[in-house]
Amino acid sequence: MSNQISILFLAKSSRALKNGLLPIYLRITINGKRIELPTGKHVEKLKWSPIAGKMKSNSNEAMLINSHLDILRFRVYDTENLLLRNSNNIDLIEFRNKFLGIEKAPRMLIPIFQEHNKRMESLIPKQYSLNTLKKFKTTLKHVEEFLLKKYKLKDISIDKINISFINDFDFYLRTEKNCNNNSTIKYVRNFGKIIQDCYNNEWIERNPFVKYKAKIDPVEKEILNQADLETMHNKHISITRLDLVRDIYLFACFTGLAYVDIEKLTSENISIGIDGSKWIFTHRQKTKMRSNIPLLPIPEAIIEKYKNHPKCANSNILLPILSNQKMNSYLKEVADICGINKELTFHSSRHTFATTVTLANGVPMESVSKMLGHASLRTTQQYAKILDKKVSEDMQILRTKFAVKSHNINSELNLIKIN
Repeated sequence: MSNQISILFLAKSSRALKNGLLPIYLRITINGKRIELPTGKHVEKLKWSPIAGKMKSNSNEAMLINSHLDILRFRVYDTENLLLRNSNNIDLIEFRNKFLGIEKAPRMLIPIFQEHNKRMESLIPKQYSLNTLKKFKTTLKHVEEFLLKKYKLKDISIDKINISFINDFDFYLRTEKNCNNNSTIKYVRNFGKIIQDCYNNEWIERNPFVKYKAKIDPVEKEILNQADLETMHNKHISITRLDLVRDIYLFACFTGLAYVDIEKLTSENISIGIDGSKWIFTHRQKTKMRSNIPLLPIPEAIIEKYKNHPKCANSNILLPILSNQKMNSYLKEVADICGINKELTFHSSRHTFATTVTLANGVPMESVSKMLGHASLRTTQQYAKILDKKVSEDMQILRTKFAVKSHNINSELNLIKIN
């Protein structure tokens, strides 16, 4: 967008002093909007030329005042050029402040981060989970401690944050906080979201995080195989809380729903699907994608088992699920009781559904992706890699067996030759 700037000097009779002198004003018009600023100079009415916008005659007084006005004119053009370097459009208020040397108050990181977390909290559970908020609060705590440790500061202007600052924060997390590679990168990326918001709001000219290069290490996803599922399902558990955790975990294994999505399920999410049987119809909180899942016999039986549970009746929920923390804690006890030597978390049920329950039984990846509520098929493809690894391990066992058989056959042939 082109900016039309015009300059006019005028002596204002309406503001004449008691001695009759008129104050000279600088009028700046930008795209039809104008501001008037006092020049600090005064002139007699008869000595002023309204057409030329300057004093008449070649007197020393006239030369001094006209020279001052020329300096102001050049300052207007310098200010215009300075602002055009950063933007194609010039804001009148910004121009005035820059011309007068009024600097904007710096935007500080910590209040911006706190406001982000406050807004996130107000959007729970509509847009964010409580767990996500906790991660951002922890990130803020790390940033505050880093500022104090590294710079002896309680806060910092966002325009002072550069790639050096980011790399130092990364190093601080790995050394001072003893975070592993993946945790470090996740904290730094959370911090990066705040800076990205600042860039989107045009509070900073560049986003320094475009220069941050870090790679998440691949993590081996723990899953239950078919034998594990059968063992857990058939195991008699006399402790009520552990029996409940086992049931809800199995429900997740056979539906693929994440903790936060099971937590919000009600009877209204159960309806008759296209095949005439019961389905779960819901939307994933994380991706907002629709997730339609046919109910298999095991999760359907679990729903029936808890339909009269007081918590379900009083809160209008489908299952009496405990807090995520308790589910994960008690799940370790369940694994011990069932003799399953794996580090299970509740989220491992989702991986189990994707691999052991569906893909390993020939369900097409596209169908699995829809049931999981993935926004991209690429996300689902990671589970195919897990299956490939299992196939590779199974084939290695087979190779070993064939190698033993081949060795035995060759040994027998050698004995025949000798004899």
